[in-house]
Amino acid sequence: MNKTIRRASVFTLLLVFALLVRATWVQFYEGQALADDKDNRRNTIALYSEPLGNIVVGGDAVTGSAPTKSGDLAYKRTYTDGSLYSAVTGYSSQAFGATQLEGIYRDLLDGTDNRLKSPLDTITNKRSDPGNVITTIDPDVQKAAYDALGDKKGAAVAIDPTTGKILAVVSTPSYDPSRIATGDSDAWKQLTKDAEKPMTNRALRQPLPPGSTFKLVVAAAALEDGLYSSVDDKTDSPDPYPLPDSSDELGNENPSAPCEDASIRVALQYSCNNVFGKMAVDLGQDKVREMAEKFGFNDDAQDVPVRAYESVYPSDMDRPQTALSGIGQFDVTATPLQMAMVSAAIANGGKLVSPHMVSQITDGGGDVLGNYDDQADTQETVSSDTAEQLQSAMQTVVEEGTGTNAQISGATVGGKTGTAQHGENNSKTPYAWFTSYGKTDGKEVAVAVVVEQSNAARSEVSGNGLAAPVAKAVMEAALKK
Repeated sequence: MNKTIRRASVFTLLLVFALLVRATWVQFYEGQALADDKDNRRNTIALYSEPLGNIVVGGDAVTGSAPTKSGDLAYKRTYTDGSLYSAVTGYSSQAFGATQLEGIYRDLLDGTDNRLKSPLDTITNKRSDPGNVITTIDPDVQKAAYDALGDKKGAAVAIDPTTGKILAVVSTPSYDPSRIATGDSDAWKQLTKDAEKPMTNRALRQPLPPGSTFKLVVAAAALEDGLYSSVDDKTDSPDPYPLPDSSDELGNENPSAPCEDASIRVALQYSCNNVFGKMAVDLGQDKVREMAEKFGFNDDAQDVPVRAYESVYPSDMDRPQTALSGIGQFDVTATPLQMAMVSAAIANGGKLVSPHMVSQITDGGGDVLGNYDDQADTQETVSSDTAEQLQSAMQTVVEEGTGTNAQISGATVGGKTGTAQHGENNSKTPYAWFTSYGKTDGKEVAVAVVVEQSNAARSEVSGNGLAAPVAKAVMEAALKK
């Protein structure tokens, strides 16, 4: 054979062999990765080839699927009262993916979850009927929070202290997921570039300085440590409090308030900075941090099942910084979920039941695949005696102190206001906070509210003025049934 022909033949065979090796590699080793690639259009076509399962609130689906009129996608996601429930559902979009419950339970909702498959489906790889997500959200409580926040920028979370069920998760301003369900790029750009950040879940995923609401954590640490045996013991608290190792002093918003050597009850009632700043220093940052972590701070894996951002009590502070941390400033941050957990644990006799907003997941026929109400963990944060004392002091705040706007006729209500500094030297509008619990015969609820911005004048921004009325409306809706 001609040498040139022989070489060409060998080279051609090598090329064929290389192609076979590459095809084998792609099919058997890279096939799944290519199939799962977010840019693979076939995945989207398959996802929306059939109706999706639903997210259910109060027995009714707040999601749905509707036939499309054109294109290669047979169905699109729809939402009932989308703006009301977007902080719960998230979105499922043909172009932009899925978030929150839509994303976490994507396989269940599209019928590809292995738990939905029969033995025959497993063999044939047939897509099963989709499942449903049953939430713990109470529609009346959710709407009360949404309506009460109105045009304010803020968030609210309501929890049943005895079960850990999340009854409401609201973030405002909100958005309607229906706007981006079909991949409308103009709507997407408008929402993502909006300075008000309507797609941010402020209830779960935006920690802010909690201000004076954090004083409950410091008070709990002082009682548990034995620094003070009762909320009515006088403290050793000069007014103003000279910050240690510093020439600065920590004073109070109301200079005439009876904060000098005030008891924990009076200090909560008048929100005395000097008392809790010194108390944090006397305890030391490690003891305050230990108590904060019992309530849920510094947990970077807080799933409800949506992953909440970590609420932080910092480390490696000097003594002036520790004093500021005692009033919920310096680098202390918290989500409304976290501050609702603080009130929930206190209201529940010191026991914190893990919060969750999914009760069950079911298959298409309604059979339960997972019951998360039965899986809720309970952790003791403080003793029952400490919890009872803090409940009593929080009731004083609402009855005679800075939280009077949360009073509810016929109910026992306890709370704590907070007005957290915002911006360098408090140059921006402060954050208004309120964390609380309400009880009637057979009913309990814990609520936390933060208002970042409102139409109120800066001088009128306070936890009692802005956040407490929202919490009151939420508690009334939860306790009326």
